Amino acid sequence: MAEKQETKSHIGVVNLERRRNPRFSIDLPIEYQRIPPAFNSTGRIINASEGGLLLYLPQEIEIGQQLKIKLFFASGAHLNSIDAVAEVVWMDIHLGKEWGDYRCGVKFIDISSDDLSKLKTFLKSLSE
Repeated sequence: MAEKQETKSHIGVVNLERRRNPRFSIDLPIEYQRIPPAFNSTGRIINASEGGLLLYLPQEIEIGQQLKIKLFFASGAHLNSIDAVAEVVWMDIHLGKEWGDYRCGVKFIDISSDDLSKLKTFLKSLSE
């Protein structure tokens, strides 16, 4: 008598990375202002890439809103800053007071070549 072979179905989750640029976990201060200009606010950058940032902000921002941002980081003994214009591409739920109230993803839409070069150098230093 032949034994019956069992066939098992394999179901799994595949996480394909869709980003063009690797992300780096960081915790840095940021100043931002909605465009058209309103008052300045502050928040935190939680991760960064050459293409965009994950931010924790104290206020809800509409998807599609453009922000003038300034991020600060130390490079050796110097404090550097980068200015850019970014667009909110997604906004997450209210997170509480520990990090700021809202989490959002932004993509850079205008950044000078000098500031992009500074950002690339900073991110490269994180991977070393």
